[in-house]
Amino acid sequence: MLPPVEEAVLQNNPEFATLYTTLTTVILNPDGSTKNNPAARERKAVHEELDKRRLKAAKQHLLTHTITTVDPTPSETAKPALPQPTIGTRRTKVQSQQARHNRATSSVEQLPPALLDLLVLLPPFLSPPSDSELSASSTALLLSNPPFSILPTLLPQLAGLVSTNLHASAVHLARISNPSTNPSFVHRSVPALPNYAASLQDTIQSRQASLTKSRLATATSLTDYLSDNAVALTRLLRSLESKHGPIARSLEFRATEMALNAQKQEQEIQISLWQARRDTYSPDITRALANYMMHLRDGKGRLKEGMRNLKSELAEYGVNVDAQGDPDDEDSAGGGGVRRSPRAREQERTRGKERDRGKERTMREMARLYREMGRQMEEVRGDLERLGRA
Repeated sequence: MLPPVEEAVLQNNPEFATLYTTLTTVILNPDGSTKNNPAARERKAVHEELDKRRLKAAKQHLLTHTITTVDPTPSETAKPALPQPTIGTRRTKVQSQQARHNRATSSVEQLPPALLDLLVLLPPFLSPPSDSELSASSTALLLSNPPFSILPTLLPQLAGLVSTNLHASAVHLARISNPSTNPSFVHRSVPALPNYAASLQDTIQSRQASLTKSRLATATSLTDYLSDNAVALTRLLRSLESKHGPIARSLEFRATEMALNAQKQEQEIQISLWQARRDTYSPDITRALANYMMHLRDGKGRLKEGMRNLKSELAEYGVNVDAQGDPDDEDSAGGGGVRRSPRAREQERTRGKERDRGKERTMREMARLYREMGRQMEEVRGDLERLGRA
C-alpha cells in the first residue's frame, strides 16, 4: 500500500500533486510495485507457478486436516436443515433425540473396522516427514497388511466421509458469511465462497485505504480547528486588550508614580535628617560632646573605683554590702581548691552570715551612740554659750 499524503500538502504543492497522481495511477500498483516492468512476464509466470504450488499445498493440507479430524458419525449439519415444528411436547423431543442417537450408533456400527483403522493410520503418512519416521522395511510391512492392502475397496467409503466433512465445514463457513440467510438454504451459498473470500479481501483493502484517508482528513480537520481556535483566542485577547487595556495601564502607571513619589519622599526625609544633624551638631559641638563623653566615662570609672574602696572598708567593719555571694567563689576560696559537700558549704555560709550580722549590729550600735554623744555635746555647747552671754 502506497503511503498516503495529506490533502493540504497536495493543495499547497500543485506540481507535487501531479507527480503523486501520476505515480499512483500510471507507474505504480497499489502494492507499490511498478506497472511497466520489463521482467513482468517472467515474474507473472513465476507468480502463476507459485500460485499453483500454493493451491496444491493448500489442497494437501486441507485433505490431511479433514482426514485427521473426520468423524465417522454422519453429521447432521451436512444435510439440509429442515424447519422443525415450534410446538411440541417434551416426549416428542426426547423421542427424536433418541432416534438420532440410535441412527448414529447404527451408522458407526455399520462402518467396517478396517475403515476405522485406516482413519487412525492414514494421517501420519500424509503429514510431513519427521525424525521419528519408520524404516523402509517397517513401512513395507505396514502397507502389505490391512487396512492399507485393501485400500482400493475402502476408498469409496473414505471419500464419502471426507466429502461429508468438507461439506459440513463449507456449510459452517457459508453460515458465517451469510448470517441472515435461512439455515435451510445455507448450502446453496457454498459454491460462492471463493468469490466471497476474494471480494472480502478487496473490501478489507479498500476499507483500510479509506480508513487511512479518513484519518488524514481528520488530522487535517483537527489542525484547521486548532488553528481557528488559536486565531479566535488571539482576537479575544486583542479585544480584551483594547477594552480593558487603557484602564489597566492607567492604574499601573498611577501605582508606579505613587511608588516613585514615596521613594522620593523617603530620600528627601533622609536628606533633611542629615542636614538637621549637620546644622545642629557643628564641629565644635561634636568635639565638645566627644570630650564630655570621655569625661563621663572617666567619672564613671572613678565612681566604680570609689564604690569598690568603700565596699572593702565596710567589709572590714563587718558590713557586707553584697549579701548574695557566688557559691563557686566560696568553694574555690575555702578549702584550698577542694570541693566541699553541699551541707558543709551551707553550714559555712550560715556561720559567715551570723558573724556578719553580729558585726553589723555592733557597728550600728556604735553609730547610734556616736550620734547621741554628738547631740549631747551640742546641747552642752549651747548651754555654755548661753551661760557665757549671761
